[in-house]
Amino acid sequence: MEGEQEQRLLIKDQTSEEESSLVTRVWNESKLMWIVAGPAIFTRFSTFGINVISQAFVGHIGPRELAAFALVFTVLIRFANGILLGMASALSTLCGQAFGAKEYSMMGVYLQRSWIVLFSTAVCLLPLFFFTDPILRLLGQDGNIAQVAETISLWSIPILFAFIVSFTTQMFLQAQSKNVIIAFLAAISIAIHVLLSWLFTIQFKFGIAGAMISTIVAFWVTNIGQLIFITCGWCPDTWSGFSFLAFKDLWPVVKLSLSSGVMLCLELWYSTILVLLTGNFKNAEVQIDALSICLNIAGWEMMISLGFMAAASVRVANELGKGSSKAAKFSILVSVLTSLVIGFVLFLFFLFLREKLAYVFTTSEEVADAVGDLSPLLAVAILLNSVQPVLSGVAIGAGWQSIVAYVNIGCYYVIGIPVGLVLGKVLHLEVKGIWIGMLFGTFIQTVVLTIITYKTNWDDQVIKARNRVSKWSKVNTDHERITSNN
Repeated sequence: MEGEQEQRLLIKDQTSEEESSLVTRVWNESKLMWIVAGPAIFTRFSTFGINVISQAFVGHIGPRELAAFALVFTVLIRFANGILLGMASALSTLCGQAFGAKEYSMMGVYLQRSWIVLFSTAVCLLPLFFFTDPILRLLGQDGNIAQVAETISLWSIPILFAFIVSFTTQMFLQAQSKNVIIAFLAAISIAIHVLLSWLFTIQFKFGIAGAMISTIVAFWVTNIGQLIFITCGWCPDTWSGFSFLAFKDLWPVVKLSLSSGVMLCLELWYSTILVLLTGNFKNAEVQIDALSICLNIAGWEMMISLGFMAAASVRVANELGKGSSKAAKFSILVSVLTSLVIGFVLFLFFLFLREKLAYVFTTSEEVADAVGDLSPLLAVAILLNSVQPVLSGVAIGAGWQSIVAYVNIGCYYVIGIPVGLVLGKVLHLEVKGIWIGMLFGTFIQTVVLTIITYKTNWDDQVIKARNRVSKWSKVNTDHERITSNN
């Protein structure tokens, strides 16, 4: 009898020890995740806020300027932003795995290689900014608005190049979990932006020039601060100065950058297509107003998801670089579940608020009713967006960008949009049909990425990560040996 009691107590102690071990592991992984996710979420809120603040102050200049600004930033900047952000995500893979493998010297070289590739890409995009007026007229836009839009697009060129420095330096620092400085600089930049926007557009009435100068300064303040932090001694292990090695072995970086660009572009342009398709329905003004409110809310929520995407990519890349497949899988589980819990809370919040949400943005009852009608779809979109970007972050951390690009093409453009067109135009569900179809595409993509993640042999991923890091670090070592001999 006593023996049985002792055995039960022993089993109970072992069980509680295992549970304690699991709790400790979750707690430790959560801390590592939030070190990246917290500042990343705040930084993305700040960046998104800069655009919202700019649009609000431009609205005080005039309706034509507001329409032109919205056109440039919704179509042109989003197009360029998608390409550059997608291509920059290759750096997250490379730096994250190199940091995990303790090949710190390669990280500065990767950063410089990414600058070369992205600045070359930005130069190729410049004709879109120089010829905005004829391009928009060709697309059927109003001539007066197109003319103002070209002025705004020319002012936007420094912002285009600011994106390159911003994306790459953030990913370089996030890979080392040194991203508190990013959030600190983002807070400073948005405060400066509000002050300068008020001075230049309200007080001094500089018009479009004043609003755009304020926006440019806001972006570059953060960039200059990050560059100083990296190059002036705060990253001694990972930055050893500019090197000609950055110009060697560029093709693998180009290939990974292109597949990364395709992967994220297909995701970022998805909502733009939703708006364009909605404009073809009857009562399009109310439909677009309601949809834009919903997408604005979803856009703010997406900043949280993108923060978790950054955290997932860094944690997975770090653990693969270290050679720990189990830790990589555990970090995926913690990131996905944490984001899903937050998404589920927001899902319930927006599901029950319905049309009450709209009165924050409009006084029109018709638009508010339309928002209430779309609220269930908004709630479902928020729930899906709490998982899908995190899985994309896992793909970035593991270097699967080309695979996910094919998945996105199939789920979004072969399934989502055609189903949406059938529901919206053939079955006359209009904007609800379009959105249901596109959500269906997102759901299929989430399921496919979940299956890929679950079925992946993570031990093989460790080997691939090690091969990638060792291959390029060998090039670095050979170059240093040749240089020292000379």
